[in-house]
Amino acid sequence: MFLTPEEQFVIIKKGVDKIVDEQELRAKLERSFKKQQPLTIKLGLDPSAPDIHLGHAVVLRKIKQMQDLGHHAIIVIGDFTGRIGDPTGKAKGRTALNDDTVKKNAQTYCEQIFKVLDKNKTTVRFNSEWLAKLSFEEVIQLAATTSVARLLEREDFQKRYKQHVPIGMHEFFYPLMQAYDSVELEADIELGGTDQTFNILMGRNLQKQRGIEKQVAIFMPLLEGLDGIEKMSKSLGNYIGVNEAPEMMFKKVMEVPDALIVKYFELATDEHPLQVQAIQDKLQKGENPRDLKLRLAEVITTLYHGVAAMKEARTYFEAAFHRKEIPKNIPVLLLEIDKERVEDILPQLVAMDYIQSKSEFLRLIKQNGVSLNGEKLALDDLSRVLMNDDVIQIGKKRFLKLNK
Repeated sequence: MFLTPEEQFVIIKKGVDKIVDEQELRAKLERSFKKQQPLTIKLGLDPSAPDIHLGHAVVLRKIKQMQDLGHHAIIVIGDFTGRIGDPTGKAKGRTALNDDTVKKNAQTYCEQIFKVLDKNKTTVRFNSEWLAKLSFEEVIQLAATTSVARLLEREDFQKRYKQHVPIGMHEFFYPLMQAYDSVELEADIELGGTDQTFNILMGRNLQKQRGIEKQVAIFMPLLEGLDGIEKMSKSLGNYIGVNEAPEMMFKKVMEVPDALIVKYFELATDEHPLQVQAIQDKLQKGENPRDLKLRLAEVITTLYHGVAAMKEARTYFEAAFHRKEIPKNIPVLLLEIDKERVEDILPQLVAMDYIQSKSEFLRLIKQNGVSLNGEKLALDDLSRVLMNDDVIQIGKKRFLKLNK
């Protein structure tokens, strides 16, 4: 840890929505610096949806920044709490996960989180290690640390209660069990999205009751997706997955709304706060947002795929802007969610009578009868990523523009 506590504080605070409590964080950083002992950073992961996108990675990137400052992360896979399911933001109780699903999802999580986190400064734990060992008496004691009135302060529970939607007794235990994780690990810091405020603050309260120094709660904003409105979500199709091919990732970052360029630099990259401020200044002075977005696409693609793959992705993207002349007012094919490669749209082409079958399309390719943006397609190009405004030509007279 070579940076001073104040320098660390500036980096940690970048992009953060709220810190509870800033003075406590400064004190922890001071002590850590003097003793040259890393702080313990906790992140709990609910193993219900294993595909990670940039929205999920906002918290992971913040942890990685703290790892670069010398601190250690403990990732808690909620295999035990997953049997309840996090009720946060849900209009009804969630179906409990079985052990096989939890283990499979947890493995997928671990493969993806290390695209961001430093493996050497990360410990992965499963909360069944301690929660499964609690006696019924200890569970009752845990339940006695809070009241039903306090739990009903949660917005989701409140709504369901007012709307007469059933709330299972077991659901009340979710925030308590997550709080117990912080007691077991004696976490110095816990991170989460703003939607996890209740759960994380519950951890602070339980630590205090058990005589343990309270963890600092750091809340990260929720990242809007490519539509610029809704929270990034795979179900909404507005996401950028951390496992996506580099050309797909580059292309999607270039679709980020101009108004979110700075926010993406803050939350989806490890750029220093001073660099982010410089980017904001350039935007305010009238620099072309597309140029800054190219930089954003380079940074994000490099983070997940490396420099070489990023350069290839940029070359591919820029090639799409050097197109031969095409007719005006041609039909538009709306791409379906997750249908963004040439081979994926063949059923739609058949449905629109542009081709009779997949075999006909393959035959035309072999005869040099299919072009993408004026370039002949080969069979190897079936997996090519499609972009907004790409134009497919089939034969001499069939043109189709692609859009989302």
